[in-house]
Amino acid sequence: MTEHHTPHKGTAAPQGPLPPAAVADGLVPQTDRLRYLDVATRRIARGMDLDETLRELRQAAVPAFADAVFVHLDDPLPVGTERSAAPVVLRLHSADRATPTRAGTPPPPLPEIAERVQPAGGGRLAELLRDGRPAFGDAPGNAPAVTELLVAGTGPAGALPPGHRLIIAPLHGSHHVMGTVVLLRGADRPAFTNDDLLVASQLATHTALGVQKAVMYGHEAAVADTLQHTMLPSSLPEPTGVRLASRYLPASKTAQVGGDWYDAIPLPGNRVALIVGDVMGHSMTSAAIMGQLRTIVQTLAGLDLPPEEVLHHLDEQAQRLGSDHIATCLYAIYDPISHRLLMANAGHPPAVLLHEDGRAEVLAVPPGAPIGVGGVVFESVEMAAPAGATLVLYTDGLVESRDTDIGSGVEALRVRLQGAARGLTSLEVLCDHVLGTLGPGTRDDDIALLTARFEGFPPDSVGYWYLAPHPMTAGQARRLTRRALRRWGLESLADPTELMVSEIVTNAVRFASRPLSLRLLRTDVLRCEVTDDSPQVPRLRQAGLGDESGRGLFLVNQLALRWGATRVSSGKVVWFEQKIPAK
Repeated sequence: MTEHHTPHKGTAAPQGPLPPAAVADGLVPQTDRLRYLDVATRRIARGMDLDETLRELRQAAVPAFADAVFVHLDDPLPVGTERSAAPVVLRLHSADRATPTRAGTPPPPLPEIAERVQPAGGGRLAELLRDGRPAFGDAPGNAPAVTELLVAGTGPAGALPPGHRLIIAPLHGSHHVMGTVVLLRGADRPAFTNDDLLVASQLATHTALGVQKAVMYGHEAAVADTLQHTMLPSSLPEPTGVRLASRYLPASKTAQVGGDWYDAIPLPGNRVALIVGDVMGHSMTSAAIMGQLRTIVQTLAGLDLPPEEVLHHLDEQAQRLGSDHIATCLYAIYDPISHRLLMANAGHPPAVLLHEDGRAEVLAVPPGAPIGVGGVVFESVEMAAPAGATLVLYTDGLVESRDTDIGSGVEALRVRLQGAARGLTSLEVLCDHVLGTLGPGTRDDDIALLTARFEGFPPDSVGYWYLAPHPMTAGQARRLTRRALRRWGLESLADPTELMVSEIVTNAVRFASRPLSLRLLRTDVLRCEVTDDSPQVPRLRQAGLGDESGRGLFLVNQLALRWGATRVSSGKVVWFEQKIPAK
């Protein structure tokens, strides 16, 4: 996209002690010319991105060295070392020209530069680009190159307004031609000299390095950003008893991608694990470590370990990844049936609980040390999770900045949530409100935000029994199941549900050494869970004609909408679900 800029006044000068007019007119000693180049190239080199690099070139070149500068860049700009077979296309990316020194004086006429240039394969412009050295536009044989750069119809082929001179300076990167810089002087200034070719060569060289740096930086940032977004959840689960919403906000463009993440993982018994974490640093390495830690957390969550055990094992695994990788993490488990919350913290900013009455509370959970430190004992804290309350988990980018310490930021977040709670009934609106209070300033860190609104289970939709493991337990489980289904008006599901409950309980009795539990949950589906203390997870298998067992899970697989078996810290849970008939 072409950029148009306010013209420079004749008195403007690049930073440095050298008078620009003297340099431009070639009336100063060589040492002053070197001083000009030193100031100009340092200005160009300090550019952090493409636009800033080209802006510094324009300010260094106009009006000190030329009356106008035009920059064409390859479209698209090449990345890496591979060469494209497609024809080179140059697009006008940046342009600037000087204004007259006296107010009211019309600017001298300048030629129009083509917005899009496709150098002919065997043409003079293509030859100059391949050669890589600056050249005078009026040098013998260069008129066709000038013609390609000028807008058609500006005059005779290769013609410039009377007295005008230009230099074509190719931009050469490490592996590719990246574009060209056209430097132009009007009729009221001396023509370019051979020394000016050397100056143009230095300006073009440093600009090409800056463009290449900006392209590589942008490519790396895009790859890292894509990597991080790929590692974050593509969508959140929809467990019964809790509503979830999340946001991820990357850092400002001047910062590299970070390692913030969040996750929500369904657990046995309709519980859900809520996690937010932050890998220290900003780089592709941080994003990659974040992905590994998130995978480890998902694996540990599948074992149904308590929060402090998850953080302990995560800390051990993080140390194996390397001592330089430090992360913070907050891990919580919400049980919608008991309306309880179990939480442990590893050096992470505290969670905020927004109560239904609008009161916001910073949860007091021992912060612990960050993941990767090693030798740290983590502690879980259990607390009430009342229906209607909202848990807000976040990373430090939301509450900490150059001007705000983390303690003040957390308190400010609590006040903002408390002040707006009553008007924010939607979790999506709540997330937008939280991020909307950040203001327009530059963010040095990315932000991960996870909110969970507790709804819980109605007590009359849960049936829970402890059963002793003896031969009569299956019959007892069938009677309890039929009684619960009759109470819920689900008699049509009684026969298949009793059969599946009987098969699973019979299998549990064979291996259990302690009382087992039977739980029925009525939500949008009917869910049955049988828990025992044996870690041996049953597997579906085909029974032979002479086998007396092995058909139980086959029946469950045929009759249930879904079923599964999960190993937990105290044993295992075998469950199945059935679709509730429409009324």
